[in-house]
Amino acid sequence: MDLNGKTIVITGAARGLGAAMARRLARHKPKLALVDMKKDDLAAITAECTALGATVYGYAANVAKEADVTALFSQIVADTGAVHGLVNNAGITRDGLFIKFKEGKVEAKMSLDQWQAVMDVNLTGVFLCAREAAEKMIVGGNPGVIINISSISRSGNAGQTNYSAAKAGVEAMAVVWAKELARYGIRAASIAPGFINTEMVQAMKPEAREKIAAGIPAKRLGEPDEIAQTVEFIFQNDYVSGRCFEIDGGLRL
Repeated sequence: MDLNGKTIVITGAARGLGAAMARRLARHKPKLALVDMKKDDLAAITAECTALGATVYGYAANVAKEADVTALFSQIVADTGAVHGLVNNAGITRDGLFIKFKEGKVEAKMSLDQWQAVMDVNLTGVFLCAREAAEKMIVGGNPGVIINISSISRSGNAGQTNYSAAKAGVEAMAVVWAKELARYGIRAASIAPGFINTEMVQAMKPEAREKIAAGIPAKRLGEPDEIAQTVEFIFQNDYVSGRCFEIDGGLRL
């Protein structure tokens, strides 16, 4: 796909991986539809991407709410004329042990609220956004690309029953969509990042970051732009579909 002039939607775009994706794609002069919970949070990345040559639109939406998502994609089409690409990046964590058992008694369990909050955003939100994006592509007669951001945790990570389950589902859905939507010229793929040097990781104590990096074969954390570069590659390579790209410095060999 030639991104020049194409409408690309990025959820969770205000910071971290979403902002890095927006910056990298902006160089191709697309129409960027940047989505986050609060539109005001998008001001900084909107200014950066505009300076890089993109035409930028900001939207506030809760991807876990069907009405929000339906209205979002209708507004994007009204503003830009079409949808050609979607990066499902928005996500949250609510970590906790499945069961915490100590000294002969259960001290804690992962709550249904912890489970449901992550499922609502990380799995249902991805489903809703992709469904609406695919509809707009098909009805508009526009070939397109859907990219889901999964995680190395999709293979199972202690303390993340909810997150691991959601990220496994995100990868599986991309495979299904690659098969179902190919007839309309729509490709789908996913990316499973390892430990990436986002704002959240930068806020950790230096010794904690060093411990994490020491366990990675590459001996460093990944950079957000390295995930963004993978997004760019998937968009530009028209023979890529149905695959999950593990960008983790060799952590999961």
